Amino acid sequence: MSSASAPGHTTLTRVLALFIHRIGGRIVAIKRGVVAEDLYQLKSVVNPQFSPDGQSFVYVQTTIEKETDEYQAHIFYLSVESSGQPFQWTFGKGRNHSPRWSPDGSQIAFVSNRSGKNQLYLLHVKGGEARQVTFLPSGASSPVWSPDGTQLAFTTSLTSDQTIFDTEEEKKQEKLVPLEVSKMKYKSDGEGFWRGHYKQIALVNVETGELTQLTTGHYDVSLYGWSPDGKVLAVGTDQAEENDLSFNEDVYIVDIDRKELKAVTDGTGYFGNASWSPDGKYLAMFGHEREFENATHPKIWLYEIATSTLGCLTPEWKGLTGDYMVGDFHQGAVSPGLLWTSDSKGFYFIGTDHGSTNIYFGDISGEIRPVYVGEQHVYGLSIHSESQKALVAISKPEEIGDLYLLPLNDEGKIEKLTIVNERALNELLLSKPEMFEYKGANGWDVQGWLMKPVHFEEGKRYPLILEIHGGPHAMYGNTYMNEFQILAGKGYAVLYVNPRGSHGYGQEFVNAVRGDYGGNDYQDIMLAVDYVLDQYDFIDETRLGVTGGSYGGFMTNWIVGHTNRFKAAVTQRSISNWISFYGVSDIGYYFSEWQLGTDLSDVEALWKQSPLAYIKNVDTPLLILHSEKDYRCPIEQAEQLFIALKRLGKETKFVRFPEENHELSRSGKPNLRRERLNYIVDWFEGHM
Repeated sequence: MSSASAPGHTTLTRVLALFIHRIGGRIVAIKRGVVAEDLYQLKSVVNPQFSPDGQSFVYVQTTIEKETDEYQAHIFYLSVESSGQPFQWTFGKGRNHSPRWSPDGSQIAFVSNRSGKNQLYLLHVKGGEARQVTFLPSGASSPVWSPDGTQLAFTTSLTSDQTIFDTEEEKKQEKLVPLEVSKMKYKSDGEGFWRGHYKQIALVNVETGELTQLTTGHYDVSLYGWSPDGKVLAVGTDQAEENDLSFNEDVYIVDIDRKELKAVTDGTGYFGNASWSPDGKYLAMFGHEREFENATHPKIWLYEIATSTLGCLTPEWKGLTGDYMVGDFHQGAVSPGLLWTSDSKGFYFIGTDHGSTNIYFGDISGEIRPVYVGEQHVYGLSIHSESQKALVAISKPEEIGDLYLLPLNDEGKIEKLTIVNERALNELLLSKPEMFEYKGANGWDVQGWLMKPVHFEEGKRYPLILEIHGGPHAMYGNTYMNEFQILAGKGYAVLYVNPRGSHGYGQEFVNAVRGDYGGNDYQDIMLAVDYVLDQYDFIDETRLGVTGGSYGGFMTNWIVGHTNRFKAAVTQRSISNWISFYGVSDIGYYFSEWQLGTDLSDVEALWKQSPLAYIKNVDTPLLILHSEKDYRCPIEQAEQLFIALKRLGKETKFVRFPEENHELSRSGKPNLRRERLNYIVDWFEGHM
């Protein structure tokens, strides 16, 4: 296809026009479905933060500026009692995010790249210009206020021979030089090649700008929180000498005066998101001991400061702590972790369950109870314990995402505080999916959703697109999915399910895919197609399509090599050959061992589970989408697949996205996100 006729060059009139009907002499505008171009008008809101007095809050709103094709993120303010519009507090180009209130509520600290690199800024609630407080060559992020409001702790990136006091920018190499590699973890998707930098913790005095470096060493350090007495910080790090073969993370306490680290956890698992109780007696955290490697459910753990003892609070709780929902729209959502009540007796947190994320309360005895449960995606949470209120960011399939005020004392109803996409929703019609359960392989219960086409008409038959999520340890569910809505707007029914290996259905369910890729997970997905064809007579079984990314791309490749029931397929950021994946992916050598149960000592087993081994069986027209700088599932996986198909005379097309990584669909360059969506739509329209 020539560039002039490539997807994404749809005329503005076609993209933005409403359906116009004449009814009784009147012209009536009918809402239309979402199109790829709508990326440029839809807004994302995340990271709500209560003020210390609970009377107001700030949050981050992200939009895309079409002229520059850049994301713009700004901080907004709204009074809880106000019925008016939010106030925009930051302006200009770039991204402003991570707002944190000072303890006295007089100002906020935030991160901005307005100077070219992420630095810390302060903004007074009474107005005025933001004041820059860090000027570091390597930038600064993750601000945390000291309890007395005089300092900010933050993270910065340093080489082993740098300190926080080095003021010179690292010089760019004028000539190309070789990259010497001596460790297996030498590259990372989204970060590129490792250049010897480690994330360290430092402090800045907000009045004088005086800097203090707290951590050094050949390891990365994550910042969690300041103790209530201001004497220590909770941080996370892995100090194993052989980092290539270590996959743990431990929580430590850093003494600010001595700059000494004391271990809280014992090096047997992965722990993080540590949070201090207001009385300073406890550290609560999420963590697990890698019983099922990266498929292990995190639990809630409690560390008692006085006795230096750590225990699991929720050994028997079947739920899943944290937000594991798959999404493709919201920008910069932040995990709230464990949010303590002011009496230090309990905490609130987000949990994942059966296609939804909800709010739960736990106490220090280990009892867990649901607080706010529904068919929803809670993707942001802030608590004001004294007033018994919560700020909640909620998305649903037919609601893009807004902020709500939730009473925590069972008095009153949840109240919607923002309608950030009101203008767009006046012209857009979103499809609300129907949830169903069916029997998967071995009679296991599996959950799925079917989204009808926008402007669905009874009696008509429609093509269906099967969507498969990545991970595989993730979860589809009750959230806004931009890609799904675009397909529904084009007249497709959209089917998406959570096969075994997905989160949200218990430890046995999520672990069941390990060592069985292309086995019962494949059967779960195919049985979902059988189920909806049997239950919904509007689906045209002769017009089925399939697509997915990452693990979903692997499964798309696997499907077209094992059945010809689909008319067209689109594989994205996929895996085709586990043998080469072992050595080329940034996670290949350990992910393959954890997930497939084998390594390069048994190439026959790796090949047997590789879609490329079944390439001769493929008769389904296959579009291959892949990013040039995807280091998670490197582009050579797509190259092998494309060449093998072309050599066999199969119908295929290969689209490479320059400079993009594994996150293209969620946070890539806006025009390339749009092009990707248009390629998907055009491929299905051309073959179904």
